[in-house]
Amino acid sequence: MPTRILPAVGDADAVRSLTTLLSQLPDAEPVAPVTDSTQLVDTLARLAAESIDELPEVVVVHERIGPVPALELIRDVALRFPAVGVILVTSDASPGLFQAAMDYGARGLVALPLSYEELASRVNAVAQWSMGVRRHLGAGGDVFSGVGGTVVTVSGAKGGVGATLTAIQLALAAQTSGRDAALLDMDLQTGDIASYLDIQFRRSVVDLAAINDITPRVLADAVFRHDSGVALLLAPGDGERGEEVTDRAARHIVSALRSRYEVVVIDCGSQLSGASAAAVEMADTALLVTTPDVVAVRGAKRTVRMWDRLQIRKAEETMIVVNRHTRSAEIQPALIQRITGTGIAATAIPANFKELQGAVDSGRVHELDPKSTVKQALWGLAGELGLVKGTEGAAPQRRDGRARGTDRAALTFRRRKEIGR
Repeated sequence: MPTRILPAVGDADAVRSLTTLLSQLPDAEPVAPVTDSTQLVDTLARLAAESIDELPEVVVVHERIGPVPALELIRDVALRFPAVGVILVTSDASPGLFQAAMDYGARGLVALPLSYEELASRVNAVAQWSMGVRRHLGAGGDVFSGVGGTVVTVSGAKGGVGATLTAIQLALAAQTSGRDAALLDMDLQTGDIASYLDIQFRRSVVDLAAINDITPRVLADAVFRHDSGVALLLAPGDGERGEEVTDRAARHIVSALRSRYEVVVIDCGSQLSGASAAAVEMADTALLVTTPDVVAVRGAKRTVRMWDRLQIRKAEETMIVVNRHTRSAEIQPALIQRITGTGIAATAIPANFKELQGAVDSGRVHELDPKSTVKQALWGLAGELGLVKGTEGAAPQRRDGRARGTDRAALTFRRRKEIGR
């Protein structure tokens, strides 16, 4: 069986030299190269969704791949696609880099300039390792976790547009439907999830910032399990400590959460930091919440353009959510879509702060009335994003033993409405 090899190289000259050598290897089947980190992860995710057998045995990552640094990319691939062997191609073959590459999950290192013998030896060894892992996983049934959990980021076009409330309700909807959900507060200086849920917890995301290997035990010690069942990883109480969470730390934390939970919702706030930028880049779905007014829509357009300039997220890969929507507003969702050049959620959140005020002021937004049109719309949005399971069968139970039938009604609101048409 030929060994499928996927090169990940951003430099055109390096692509030609690497693919030429790979094509000369015995029993090798090089596939079309990818030119950046985002394209690599997207390609592997698409193949993994079909079957583990569709994944290449070997991925060759060039040191100058971008925008995610090579070692960070290797770690992400190793965590999300454990049956794929990764080789790093680098001009620095020092013992220090070799050790770092192994720590990040690489299975081999090849020095530049490329040598046929060295490349052939490394590819052969890594391919054998990959096939051995796949045989083991095949006997284990459900051991392979594929692309991991779904990550959704929620950002605000400006402050006060409702990003935090949206993130909380999406996580609650996913958890209530039967998925194991986590909610991460990546609004590191002004995060308010703890206030919205009226909780106090001494651990925060900062406690994981300096840890390179976030094991399930370490992660479990840092998260707070809310009464709703959602796992919370909160922003630090002292906002200045948010600077300790670098983009590298954010990638480790998001990867750890993705590997543990089915749904990970991240509140990124309205201010861009290295950590929130890393989260948006890694997300399966990036939401940008705006209200239908000129200032907020301008903020949304500014954010979308900034993400594109910094190669964080393309406009067409971003989804706008319109909050406080009214039919009488001059600015409607279709216009916002044309202005920003993004996708737009079919679900618009109605303007009805009276429904929210009591729950927000008391820090009990998780107990928002299921009949609330705002809650029904937000949970409908969760359904639109694929964050909830089907609604058939018995209602899940609360921790106090009472059925959650009223909460489930919010999940099925949109479906019943469509049936009634």
